[in-house]
Amino acid sequence: MTDLDATTLRAAYDTQLRPDLPDPVPAGVTVERDGPLYRVFGLDHGGLLTYRDLGGLTGPALDELIARQVELFRQRGEQVEWKLVGHDEPADLPERLRAAGFVPEEQESVVIGPVAPLAATLPLLPEGVRLREVTARADLDRIVAMEEEVWQADRSHLGVALERELAADAQSITVVVAEADGTVVSAGWVRYPSGTGFASLWGGSTLPQWRRRGIYRALVVHRARLAAQRDRTLLQVDASADSRPILERLGLVTVTTTTPYVYTP
Repeated sequence: MTDLDATTLRAAYDTQLRPDLPDPVPAGVTVERDGPLYRVFGLDHGGLLTYRDLGGLTGPALDELIARQVELFRQRGEQVEWKLVGHDEPADLPERLRAAGFVPEEQESVVIGPVAPLAATLPLLPEGVRLREVTARADLDRIVAMEEEVWQADRSHLGVALERELAADAQSITVVVAEADGTVVSAGWVRYPSGTGFASLWGGSTLPQWRRRGIYRALVVHRARLAAQRDRTLLQVDASADSRPILERLGLVTVTTTTPYVYTP
């Protein structure tokens, strides 16, 4: 793909990466369909509602679809996330979700860019820091400990989720840690969705005392090189406000936004 304008990249995102379903589906996870909507059960953090588009549903028909999800997860006593993308139609979908009891969380930017320029460079790390690809549960638990220090919240679900993904297909995801003196100071993972030209980047949390030293950038470059080895041509990231400027400097383009709307019984 040579035309990297936001419209073209957003179209590739819609056609290749949506709906945002587990690929492959880990043990214990199930996927159901309700019209244009997919329900995912058994994830580490509750359910997920996702779709490519809503098939033109509006008004009462859309409210009925939303209400069915609320009732189902209310009966299950389980939290669920509706993954809302900024250009989803109809335009009043956010208001309808809020009216049904969904609460918006922090918005992120969907950024996309070419793999090749990043893969042609080498990751530059501060002295004493190295990158290592990991699969063992002990290393995943070390990632959890780092994440809990960064976010001051329980992140134990992350270790479980990554272990299940690796068990389902170790070729579909690569987990990378940045270590200094035996301590995990940052970590990120890259997924390779089947049947697409994309690799998607996740994670990237870094201990406060190790920020602004190029570690996040090095993790991005390393994972871009892994993507190139698998003949992927585009990188996609759901970027926080902190990460987006770094990624844009690396050549990625903001194409839309994504906001988790969460219903909690």
